[in-house]
Amino acid sequence: MTFDTPSRGSRARIVARCLGPPGGPACPFPSTARPGPEIHVSVNKPQVLLLSLAVALALTACKGKESAATADAGADAAKPAEAKPLALDESKLPPVNRFLKSDLDDSKNACTDLAGYVNDKWLAANPVPGDRTSWGAFEMLTERSLAVQHQLAEQAAADANATGVEKIVGDFWATGMDEAKVNAAGIAPIQDRLDAISKLADKDQIADYLRTSAAKGENFLFGFGAEADFKNSSMNMAYAMQGGLGLPDRGYYFDKDKKPKLDAYQAHVAKVLELSGVPAADAAKQAEAVVAFETRLAKVSKSSEEMSRDVSLYYNPVTLADADKLTPNFPWTKFFDSQGVAPQEKFSLAIPAFHEEVSKMLADTAPATWQAYLRFHTVDGASPYLSDAFVQENYNFYNKALRGQAEIKPRWKRVLGTIEDDAGEAFGQLYVKVAFPADSKAKMEALVQNLRTALKARIEKLDWMSDDTKKKAIAKWETFTPKIGYPDKWRDWSGLSTNRDSYIGNVLAANEFNYKWNLGKIGKPVDKSEWGMTPQTVNAYYNPLQNEIVFPAAILQPPFFDPNADDATNYGGIGAVIGHEMTHGYDDQGARFGPTGNFEQWWTDADGKAFAARTGKLVDQFNGYSTPQGKVNGNLTLGENIADLGGLNTAYDAMRTATEGKPDPKTDGFTRDQRFFLNWATVWRRNFTPDELKVRLTTDPHAPANFRAIGTPSNMPAFAAAFNCKAGDAMVRGDGKQVVIW
Repeated sequence: MTFDTPSRGSRARIVARCLGPPGGPACPFPSTARPGPEIHVSVNKPQVLLLSLAVALALTACKGKESAATADAGADAAKPAEAKPLALDESKLPPVNRFLKSDLDDSKNACTDLAGYVNDKWLAANPVPGDRTSWGAFEMLTERSLAVQHQLAEQAAADANATGVEKIVGDFWATGMDEAKVNAAGIAPIQDRLDAISKLADKDQIADYLRTSAAKGENFLFGFGAEADFKNSSMNMAYAMQGGLGLPDRGYYFDKDKKPKLDAYQAHVAKVLELSGVPAADAAKQAEAVVAFETRLAKVSKSSEEMSRDVSLYYNPVTLADADKLTPNFPWTKFFDSQGVAPQEKFSLAIPAFHEEVSKMLADTAPATWQAYLRFHTVDGASPYLSDAFVQENYNFYNKALRGQAEIKPRWKRVLGTIEDDAGEAFGQLYVKVAFPADSKAKMEALVQNLRTALKARIEKLDWMSDDTKKKAIAKWETFTPKIGYPDKWRDWSGLSTNRDSYIGNVLAANEFNYKWNLGKIGKPVDKSEWGMTPQTVNAYYNPLQNEIVFPAAILQPPFFDPNADDATNYGGIGAVIGHEMTHGYDDQGARFGPTGNFEQWWTDADGKAFAARTGKLVDQFNGYSTPQGKVNGNLTLGENIADLGGLNTAYDAMRTATEGKPDPKTDGFTRDQRFFLNWATVWRRNFTPDELKVRLTTDPHAPANFRAIGTPSNMPAFAAAFNCKAGDAMVRGDGKQVVIW
């Protein structure tokens, strides 16, 4: 449950909820398919239910000022003290985005359209950059984080004596930026894989190849890895998820309005196969077979909406023996053994119909079709790390044709993205040394406590919830665990061996290392010190299995958090983010997990019905919003909309308590309450390319930013009072339409 777009670099877990949409700058949770296939550890990109509030805060680091994180960051046991301390030149960092009175569009009115009043003028002056598909507060903070990382990566690569995490970062950077060497290698680094695929002659050989590839962290058909047991959240169990699709959602294979994207995908498959050495005519025929193969998988896959709104789909505990009966051509007993995982009493075989179909396809699909499918996905997944022709074709489809990105990202950004994906927490140890002041963590802890107090008060005052359920809601509130800035205990990276020889070689080594690290958790107690996002990620998330709320260092900047700003600005920014993540514990899916993180029913039937009636009104509200690219799906976005509604109300209560008895300074002529809502809207200023928005309307559990800016305030009497709005104004929901939940 994240605040905004899940970034591909974040390691959020199966049911974590982050602030933003899939495939965006903050929270990588693939839906049924990868947002752009790569050779990456499948389990590192689980289908997650991230409840997010996209948080992009400006760097508040002081040049030369050592943060409290320094001592903790030095916990990398494999590394001695550095000979060359890291440095940050803040003059080279891009600006942050914050609310300015001059941004207001005086031709509009807050009571008619808060988003337009606050953001339209800014949006008109700030189109989406060519190398992006969206642009706003989150993206600007992400660019700032990348600029910090850029300096650190160059310093790490320049240190010939670097060890530990500095060596890992330096090796990735040096090999990734050596474009000439990558081009000279061509497709050679993965030729051994293609040769092996060309020899697959029957279902047994294919199944064996799938197992062998998975053991290296290259799983083509499904995600597999460790996560907390839904029924015993203190212990990890194995989960097997659906996968295998190259497009963002099953609907892309069937919906008429998405047919042009499917056709473009088939052309892309053919082009990739041709680049890999298949004659053009054969490549076209194989591409048709690959798309038919994936269409068959799509028929038994769950949609993004289904996975987002029913967390129980992730949990289907079965014995290995029963799983073997369901998929006789792909026995799970043999798979566990091939992955080096001891036999388990049970594991979660999620979406069993999907795995059953894979077993059938092993028996009835021609080996030549399997070869084409595996060859394509092997090359396609490796393309970002191969020579220019492969990189360009990968961009042409996944970024340009699918999402409307006008230009490919510069190489340095792509390489940093690779480091984030494969060694993000290692890089985080360097990031917090220069970019996270100690006082930011202390101020955040105070804000979290204030929001906790406000949320408890709201729960206690609910008039629709019974005392019995209310007691259990408070019990869950008491066990919330906040994590701020960076992990107290860093992950050990000493087992990852990187070098200056090969870019994709480092990627493959990290894939296998990360995959085996994850598998090592199966059957063991959950390590509650672990994080699902890196410190340099501009986002936040809630994980119901651990009942934890997490705020990485990079989000603690304007417009979310500014140590020099007034209370109204911070409570309307990071305060609402904190409240958002806490409310995720009580949204339609988070509320299915109890105080200990176990998946359980703790509501009375009557309370459940009352809750459903109220959330149903929120579904209707967002179903009423539309864009030129299509309508908003109120059901798909329900969890995030519940979190926004509860989060902003809770933040407002906390602000009022924190400022009680203090005079209102009326900064820039605006009252404290007005500035609270003005900054909330500032957080949600964001432009999209039309194609990007179309993808998000299908796959993203977060509503488009402009609707998040207006959706919650229009349900709040405090907003109407702040701007003297009247009944009948567009931003005042009346006549029984006002939504009140938490």
